[in-house]
Amino acid sequence: MNRLTRVFFVCNNQRLITTCLAILVLCLSSCKEKTKPEEKVIVKAPEKMDDKVKELIRSFLEYSASKSGKMDDSTVLYQLPILVDLYKQKTFVPQWSSSQKWLAHGDSLLLFIEKAKLYGLFPSDYHSHQLAILKKLFAADAFKDKETQDAASWARADLMLSDALVSIFHDIKLGRLPNDSITLRKDSVLTEEFISSKFNAAASGLSLNVIIPPLEPKHKGYKLLKEAIGNFLDSADFNPITPIVFPNKNKDELRVAVVKRLFESGYIDSLNVQPDSLQLTGVLKKYQKNNRLTIDGKIGGQTVRMLNLSDAEKFNRIAISMDRFKMLPDSLPEKYIWVNIPSYSLRLMSNDTLILRSKVVVGKPITRTPVLTSAVSEMITYPQWTIPESIIEKEILPGMKKDTGYLRKKGYMLLNYKNEEVSPDSVDWAKYEKKIPYKVIQGSGDDNALGVLKFNFPNKYSVYLHDTNQRSFFGQDIRALSHGCVRVQEWEKMAYYIMNNQFDSSVKKKKPKPNEITLDSMTHWLTIKEKHSIPLRKRIPVYIRYFTCEATDGRISFFEDIYEEDKKMIELLFANKKNGE
Repeated sequence: MNRLTRVFFVCNNQRLITTCLAILVLCLSSCKEKTKPEEKVIVKAPEKMDDKVKELIRSFLEYSASKSGKMDDSTVLYQLPILVDLYKQKTFVPQWSSSQKWLAHGDSLLLFIEKAKLYGLFPSDYHSHQLAILKKLFAADAFKDKETQDAASWARADLMLSDALVSIFHDIKLGRLPNDSITLRKDSVLTEEFISSKFNAAASGLSLNVIIPPLEPKHKGYKLLKEAIGNFLDSADFNPITPIVFPNKNKDELRVAVVKRLFESGYIDSLNVQPDSLQLTGVLKKYQKNNRLTIDGKIGGQTVRMLNLSDAEKFNRIAISMDRFKMLPDSLPEKYIWVNIPSYSLRLMSNDTLILRSKVVVGKPITRTPVLTSAVSEMITYPQWTIPESIIEKEILPGMKKDTGYLRKKGYMLLNYKNEEVSPDSVDWAKYEKKIPYKVIQGSGDDNALGVLKFNFPNKYSVYLHDTNQRSFFGQDIRALSHGCVRVQEWEKMAYYIMNNQFDSSVKKKKPKPNEITLDSMTHWLTIKEKHSIPLRKRIPVYIRYFTCEATDGRISFFEDIYEEDKKMIELLFANKKNGE
């Protein structure tokens, strides 16, 4: 999706009708004059400059309307419909300059565009290159005879600044990512009234430092990322990097490439003297510590993947992550569970305070954990595992065709539609290609894949949070190992917190009612290893999301794009971006 197509999607139907009519009026009013406006229009009388700029602004809008927004060979007005409305309301008067000088708020907008990266934005999306050229031109002209002033350049600059500002409003408020099934924003478009009010405020001289912050997400994760961008940019090097081929049987070649990348990253001072093995181990440990990797001083896959991540790629990841916060509602609930897939982590939050943090195991790339929003509605002690059809098709059916004892070896049971156990030896497995008319169940117990407790929440993917019988997985650095569900290391602490949350601590504890499920009930069932369902009166919202970077203490940590979701978005939105511009 190119930027022009994406930006036009922000228009709602009513605005499209209104603005298209406005464009039509412009085109009809100038049907004899559809030629391209002059690239240079010299005004000899300075007092007539603003009137000529005003005339040219209208001419450029008329021409752009007939050329699908293209103002000249190198410039597209992405927000043409709303620009027509805005300038028509202001009788096409220039908004950012007067008498051949930038107004103060015009200077401020130019500076904002130059520093757009501090907001996770790309300056080039807001005509930065063309505006920089014009800015230098105007600065040079200021020392020349006033008769050399070019009204056409001032008109183009005014339109580009207005176009940039409207795009900035959209990109900061809503972001650039396409909406999906889990987007929770209620305002998926910016209304004409909203844009007009913000534009008029900026054009009247109200500081962007007042206008912009209310448009940004209020989420703590977004604020931390934004606060850390400056530190990242101060040390970022957007030059091309030396790629490291890994695995590489040529150990010397691998070592040379790693040393060069460490030099490019500022961890080695010179390439004239190669570090010995002990020195290289020390440098690698420092790099691993700073990037929150396993600190072993070895050239492994995890370290190489991070070294192969350029600063330009990192900035793309920051931009994508900041936009993902814009897809959330303005505020999150008082209490909620947050699972970030790429960081293999879970956080239980209350009033923006971290209650507990846990390592998690998520789905393999071929059996991904889905991004979703739900709420934990039930906990089950010593659950059974009803194996999903996808796993039956990919693993169990092929296994049964080879060996009818496959289910017994795995500890699984085969049930018919009456929930009666069926002998696997009595089934003709050869006649099934995908679906089978049976359920495959793993019974309760310490060896169950779900462990001893399961957290259920409604979703169309049949995934949930749960304990696991493979707890050694939590010791691994790369934990994309499950069939899609999320395995939680600190399941017990989370379960006890959720149970305590069912009762109002401000009310004096009373004797439990008969058959009421209490914290003691859950503890007892876990002790005697019995399966029981615990419905929750107070559901805990759960957000499973995909963020490949996050910030703490002014530093940004980057995680592997394990499902290549960022890669897809970058190719879709930022394919033409170079050097963070």
